[in-house]
Amino acid sequence: MLKLGVLDQSPVLSGGDAAQALRDTVELARLAEGLGYSRFWVSEHHNATGLAGSSPEVLLAALGARTSHIRIGSGGVLLPHYSPYKIAENFRVLEGLYPGRIDLGIGRAPGGMPLVSRAMGREAGKDKEAGFVNSLHELAAYLNLGPPLGAGHPLAGLTASPAVQTRPEAWLLGSSGHSAQVASALGAGFAFAHFINGQGGQGAAREYRRRFRPGLLGASPRVAVCVYVVCMEDDSQAEREATSLDLRLLLNEKGEFGRPVPSREEARAYPYNAADRARIAENRSRMVVGGPARVKQMLYALAASYGADEIVVNCITADAASRSASLARVAGLIRQRIAR
Repeated sequence: MLKLGVLDQSPVLSGGDAAQALRDTVELARLAEGLGYSRFWVSEHHNATGLAGSSPEVLLAALGARTSHIRIGSGGVLLPHYSPYKIAENFRVLEGLYPGRIDLGIGRAPGGMPLVSRAMGREAGKDKEAGFVNSLHELAAYLNLGPPLGAGHPLAGLTASPAVQTRPEAWLLGSSGHSAQVASALGAGFAFAHFINGQGGQGAAREYRRRFRPGLLGASPRVAVCVYVVCMEDDSQAEREATSLDLRLLLNEKGEFGRPVPSREEARAYPYNAADRARIAENRSRMVVGGPARVKQMLYALAASYGADEIVVNCITADAASRSASLARVAGLIRQRIAR
């Protein structure tokens, strides 16, 4: 049975601020739990003032305190920036607080420009390939998902605290085939960011399943696909509502990352040229837009094309009320079991 999850990037809305965006995320998690969504993930972005979610671990602690059973997780922690040891301790604390509810989604992108990598203390490109896989092995050891570090490792004998009994569910996130290959080799779940790259994800998911072997990060294949969704009362209303997201994506491509989500009025008034309209049409491959009937058909078709076990919905609209309404409509389209 197809499951539904949510990815929230804590977007700053027109007329709002980052503090309100974080509060909106907490309320959206509470709503998603009530609607029966299986999981709620929050993202990590840096030096992007239009997105408030820069520290998923901190935000997850707040989400866990305001919910009771929905799985919560990172979508994802950007491993190249951090010590695997510190990530393990952060997520052991979260598991101690909310046992059996934590997902550790891991990304390999910088989540910002090269200046961010310098500020984080990890130079961009340093040990980019082998270093990522080595860090995953180290992280698995600290989480007791794999064997302890071997005697030849400089950190052999080190354990991460607190000593809790449960372990997070591990996923690798990506918008290309590389993370799929690593996930299949290590046994992790694989989540493809269709909302970032609307092309090629199906092939990556097929290769993931074909190559999958039980490993340090899991025993069975799990595929999720994350897509922008705008679901309104009918197709016409959805098209109007989606113009804010259309303009947001267009502005991001023009380097205007710091702007809030445009209002409906701003989206209507923007002086689009022919190239802009062509990019908007192309970006629709990353989105599912429509009334309930169209959205249901498109979501099931997307899931089938990926062989996905789960659709993860990323809903960005002009205001919090329409975001909530969109999530509520989607929840009514696809019924799923909830693991409690």
